[in-house]
Amino acid sequence: MSIDTERDIEANLQIGPTDQGMVRLFIEAGKTEIPMDFEPDEAREIAEEILAAAQAAEGMGRKKKR
Repeated sequence: MSIDTERDIEANLQIGPTDQGMVRLFIEAGKTEIPMDFEPDEAREIAEEILAAAQAAEGMGRKKKR
């Protein structure tokens, strides 16, 4: 499977700071919980990658859901 493979899985994503000065991405899917902690600089790089992916997706001409 790849990033382009569609799946029928629901997941919850939470993002926030930790008490240790990290940025946590917390993913929950069913009984699985995945906490991922990043230094603030790493989190900024991830945010830039998400923005770049969003811009690329917009340019692919996919119809928007209404």
